[in-house]
Amino acid sequence: MTPGIVYATLAYMAWGLFPLYFRQVAHVPALEVVVHRTVWSLVFVLAVLAVRRHWGWMRALRGQPRVLGAFAVSALLLSVNWLTYVWAVQNNHVVDASLGYFILPLVNVALGFVFLHERPRPGQWLAVAVAAAGVLWLAVQAGRVPWIALVLALSFGFYGLLRKVATLGALEGLALETMMLAPVAVAALAMWSSQGQGALVQGDTATVAWLLVAGPMTAVPLLLFAAGARLIPMATLGILQYISPSLQFALGIWLFHEPFEPARLVGFVLIWAALLVYSLEGWWTRRSSAAA
Repeated sequence: MTPGIVYATLAYMAWGLFPLYFRQVAHVPALEVVVHRTVWSLVFVLAVLAVRRHWGWMRALRGQPRVLGAFAVSALLLSVNWLTYVWAVQNNHVVDASLGYFILPLVNVALGFVFLHERPRPGQWLAVAVAAAGVLWLAVQAGRVPWIALVLALSFGFYGLLRKVATLGALEGLALETMMLAPVAVAALAMWSSQGQGALVQGDTATVAWLLVAGPMTAVPLLLFAAGARLIPMATLGILQYISPSLQFALGIWLFHEPFEPARLVGFVLIWAALLVYSLEGWWTRRSSAAA
């Protein structure tokens, strides 16, 4: 295995095991968890930037309001994604959260078509159609739209779209996004603490320690992913990304014992079939191009 595969695999495994962490702080409201995650992620990435003495990118942002505006939107999308995910894990919806990340690659295909004028191949459109059928089946079975999965997939899909055209790398981008969210996060922590509320005041030592871990826990997988993405082809990265929702799905079913009616399995099978079509189509296209 090349170092790139190792880095990317570790990143996706970490993301897939996130439910284990958020269950440790399940007694802390989801919004407060996200606030702590924002603050301590900023502290961690600033420490990394200080060690690397990497500040030139901040000076380059002066006079670029469009870039700052794009990152303000991406920061908002990131906070929506984090809040939805933490709430889902804390309220026994890990399987629904995994569904969001299973359909994310296909959402990316649709967003690329609409916003980047990419032209998906027929096989990719077939995969999107099969996945849409799976989501529709799940909605019919549940009697409601699978909003957790759709919010996670769409928020991270649009987030990825903005980051795809951004001028900053993974570390710098996360630093800027958390800088933009930090004033609100710090104000919230200060308000809760002044009122005698929140984990910093009422929580025990273990709870505070778990919340502090949110900083490196957020940044380290991102840095591993960025390192891996530079060393391996996008096709390999696309296959590895299924590690994360697969682990989440397994945790939801076998560790957290979330209810999973047999009828729902049809919807998941359709989505897994769509991912198989998507992966095989990409592999066949690259193989044909290499042969030509």
